[in-house]
Amino acid sequence: MQTLSSNKPKVLVLYSHPESQASVANQMMIKKIESLDHVTVHDLYAHYPDFFIDVAAEQKLLSQHDVIVFHHPLYMYSCPALLKEWLDRVLSKGFAFGKGEAMKGKYWRSVITTGGKQEAFGKTGYNRYPLDEILQPFELTAALCQMHWIEPLVLYWARNVSEMERYQHAEDYRQWLTNPIPQDLQQTSGGEHGA
Repeated sequence: MQTLSSNKPKVLVLYSHPESQASVANQMMIKKIESLDHVTVHDLYAHYPDFFIDVAAEQKLLSQHDVIVFHHPLYMYSCPALLKEWLDRVLSKGFAFGKGEAMKGKYWRSVITTGGKQEAFGKTGYNRYPLDEILQPFELTAALCQMHWIEPLVLYWARNVSEMERYQHAEDYRQWLTNPIPQDLQQTSGGEHGA
């Protein structure tokens, strides 16, 4: 359970991996960050194995945090199915957009692992598009909800990189979470946290 920290923004990590125990990279990343007292790791597949999402509980959880991290592997150029269901149900009209502004001013960062190498993402790679273009639906969702978009943190070829590279990536993830709001976005938003 997290403790309140007045000088750090509260971070909610929405971790979504249907085969979490089989993922060496994601397991290492989660282990690295779960001890941070201002970070709540919320494993969606552990909470909702039947896909029946408690929308009210999820919206309450969102309201208690300033930075929302969408941590997942890249599945078919998108996110795992439960996270897509979560996005459709929880970030609803009247709550997150339309007349609802519950997410306004919060920060969105996608933390993603891929099975392909970085060079596979681009005009000459087999995926044909760079990852920032593939992730545009997420960036557009953040904009619709009036959230600040933070450039994604990506570990390419996650299962095949060296143990040291995975460890360093997990360390970079933890390091970012100690000060998660980029300076340029703090200036844009006046440094305010939350809604």
